[in-house]
Amino acid sequence: MRHVLSKPLDTGSNSPSLAFAVVRVPFFLEPDYDETKPFIERNRDRLIEKWGGKEGWELQKRRHDLKGRGIAAGIPHFNLDRLASNSMASHRLVQHIGKRYGLNVSETLYDRLNVYYFVDGHALNDKPRLAKMAAETISELLKHNNPTGEAIMNENDILAFLDGDQGRGEIENALRALQKLGVHGIPKFIIEGSKIVDGAAGPNTFIQIFREIEERGQVTGGPIFGD
Repeated sequence: MRHVLSKPLDTGSNSPSLAFAVVRVPFFLEPDYDETKPFIERNRDRLIEKWGGKEGWELQKRRHDLKGRGIAAGIPHFNLDRLASNSMASHRLVQHIGKRYGLNVSETLYDRLNVYYFVDGHALNDKPRLAKMAAETISELLKHNNPTGEAIMNENDILAFLDGDQGRGEIENALRALQKLGVHGIPKFIIEGSKIVDGAAGPNTFIQIFREIEERGQVTGGPIFGD
C-alpha cells in the first residue's frame, strides 16, 4: 500500500484520491473448546495429536518454517507448551476496548495478548489473569492522556465484563462470515469484502489489486466487519 500511496496513478485532475486502511481482525482460536474451563490442554500435545505424532509435527514445522515466520513477525520464541483454550473472552474484550477507547488502545492490547499467549504461554480464557493484564495495559496507555473521556476500566471492571456476555453476538457473526468465505487459517487479507489474499503473497500481488481499485475509482464491496 505504501508503494501505491506514494506513487498514485494520474487518473485526471477531477478524480478523487483513494485512501487505504488495514483493520486487523484477531483469529478465533479453538472455538469448539469448553468456555467454562480456563484451558483445555497444552498446545504441544494438541499439535502432536493433530499431525499424527511427533514425526508429523516436526515435518509441519519444517514445511511451514514456523520459527522463521515467528522471527519475521517479531516473535523469536513461540511457547509450544502454551495453554490452549477457547478465545471468545479475549475477542470480546479486544472489541469492547476498541469501541470504548479507540483502535490505538485495542491494537496495543492485542499486541500484548500475542505476547501473553504465544510467548508467555498463558491461557486466553484465564479470565482473572486476562483482566489483570488488560487493566495494566489500559492504565498505562490512558492514565496521563485519555482523549475519550471514558472512565478507565480497572481489573474488577474488566473481570465483570469477561464474566458477562456483551459483544458475543458480533464475534459469532464475524466467525460465521469468515467460515462462509472459507477462511480457516491466518494470515489472510480480505479486500473489498470478498477478495481473499494469503498473507504470504508477495508485494506485487497487493500492488496489482490496489492499482485495479485505483483505476476503477471506487471499491466494489464494503467491509464485512463494519460493526
